[in-house]
Amino acid sequence: MKSNASLKSADLCFTPALKLRDMLRRKRISPVELTQAFLERIERVNPRINAYCTVVPELALKMAKQAEADLARGGEVGLLCGLPVSIKDVTMVAGVRTTYGSKLHEHFVPEIDEVVVERVKKAGAVILGKTNTPEFAAGASTFNAVFGVTRNPWDTACTVGGSSGGAAASVAAGIGPLAHGNDLYGSLRIPASFCGVVGFRPSPGRVPWYPNELNWDDFCVQGPIARTVGDVALLLEAMSGPDHRSPVSLSHEQGSFLRAIKQPSIRNMKIAWSDNLNLIPVDPEVQKIARSAIKVFHSLGAEVAEDAPDFSGVRETALVLRGLLFVSLYYERMNDPEFKRLVNPLVTGNIEQGLKYSIRDVAKALRHRSQLWENTRKFFDTYDFLVTPTVPIPPFPAEMKYPTEIAGKPMESYVDWAALTFSVTMVGLPAVSVPCGWTEKGLPVGIQIVGRRHGEAALLRAAAAYEMAAPWADKRPPIG
Repeated sequence: MKSNASLKSADLCFTPALKLRDMLRRKRISPVELTQAFLERIERVNPRINAYCTVVPELALKMAKQAEADLARGGEVGLLCGLPVSIKDVTMVAGVRTTYGSKLHEHFVPEIDEVVVERVKKAGAVILGKTNTPEFAAGASTFNAVFGVTRNPWDTACTVGGSSGGAAASVAAGIGPLAHGNDLYGSLRIPASFCGVVGFRPSPGRVPWYPNELNWDDFCVQGPIARTVGDVALLLEAMSGPDHRSPVSLSHEQGSFLRAIKQPSIRNMKIAWSDNLNLIPVDPEVQKIARSAIKVFHSLGAEVAEDAPDFSGVRETALVLRGLLFVSLYYERMNDPEFKRLVNPLVTGNIEQGLKYSIRDVAKALRHRSQLWENTRKFFDTYDFLVTPTVPIPPFPAEMKYPTEIAGKPMESYVDWAALTFSVTMVGLPAVSVPCGWTEKGLPVGIQIVGRRHGEAALLRAAAAYEMAAPWADKRPPIG
């Protein structure tokens, strides 16, 4: 039988970050008490799911004490003052081990913070630790040779997806209210769907990325994972804004994301629904659960039509440009025997495949990406949002690297099953995965809502309206 104290602590760890923020500012709880509650829960729960690969209690309590002093002084404090946050283990935090999920960097301790870490620190956040990731964030199932497999809080036999799998698992399990992650072909959205939380892929440049070996890259972005749309808006607000070190960074109207979730609405909006973007089979149970969202949108006063942009050929273009990205980042290291010996074949395979493409293949892919954008731009002249299932299957076994078939149809490559998310990456639009239901086995299913170019505020407003009509945040996984 749990004590009243432990019940109170558990309730606190599942309280939305926006409410915790209010409690901190009203001095109903102190940052130190809040941090201690999460650290204690991490100690109990994390060994069962392996969401955190590195926990930093000394640093967390030091930051919590500073936040407590800032709040005690009164006046303006940072947006996240006293709120615990986790950082994905491919992002540098000064003085904290950052392994990139690789044996090559198992003992690397950086001396600097990346921009996104600078921002959450400036906002007064308390960093609890680093969350697990596949090696170099290459893969949509979270495992690596340094820390092993991350398991799903809803069923520890199942995967959390990836590559921000540790981040999503930590939020779902109540061992962190706010989590940082990144997304190339679905790495924020897929684990959010598999873990029953919210994952937001912002527009390229919305969250500046520096240091960055590819400063002009507009594929890989950083963004938030949380239990609610409002909490995602809060963390995204703290992360966003221009930085002269990132040439693709965007301007930002301060406060616009938090204002958006205070006025949730999708009334009179035109929504395009697609089961599969005409690209990939979808598990029948996932399709049935995801389609239940259509009734919710209708009830909110939205007009829903079954339609999709023309994504013909997106798979081939995505594979070529993914190969180009991996060659750009790692090809020089392929001559290092230690790199080939220690690095996951999923990483080296991406590099080797990329090296097989010709300059003509790359030119064709770049032209086709422009055509995909034209198709989608014209599509959004008619519709306000596009909605799909986030992932075409429920969470698969944790030891499986990737699914080889869906609904009896073989997958030709290890990224094929992520077609619903990587298609959106190709056209650079913001997208959010929100929970929409659970399978008969109790596993989460998410829908992906895609907004117009640079339309984060409108997307948050729509997602918040859906959340109000179909709430999920009170559900807790059986992990305890």
